[in-house]
Amino acid sequence: MRVQSFSNHTRLVPGFHVFLAGLILLSFAGAMVNLSLTYERGANSYSAALIAVILVCLAMLFYYARVFALRAQDRAIRAEENFRHYVLTGRMLDQRLSMPQIVALRFASDGELPELAERAASQNLSNRDIKKAVQHWRADHNRA
Repeated sequence: MRVQSFSNHTRLVPGFHVFLAGLILLSFAGAMVNLSLTYERGANSYSAALIAVILVCLAMLFYYARVFALRAQDRAIRAEENFRHYVLTGRMLDQRLSMPQIVALRFASDGELPELAERAASQNLSNRDIKKAVQHWRADHNRA
């Protein structure tokens, strides 16, 4: 597996993020065109409307499948990072840290986690700033 860093840590799954998302978007556009043409002709638009509704449901399913998986992972990451911080310092993570900040802190090595977590909380660093501040990157190849 290649070395992970700030510049290459994001994951793009072409089959999901490009192909499937593109198909859903194109199908939705086609359904809207079909619905408007059916309506203009004065024809029965029930099947065209049904196709449009199904595509809206499919788009929502696509979106929520991703969001629910990431939220579950975020909960696990928060627990892991809280435990890691506790093992290193004897204290839980600062309550001021937001979920995106905690997710970004997972890339920090054990040696820099306590100081970076404190800096992130006191200076309200963005997740991007936290990731840029990491000197010794701790790869996470399991994020979906």
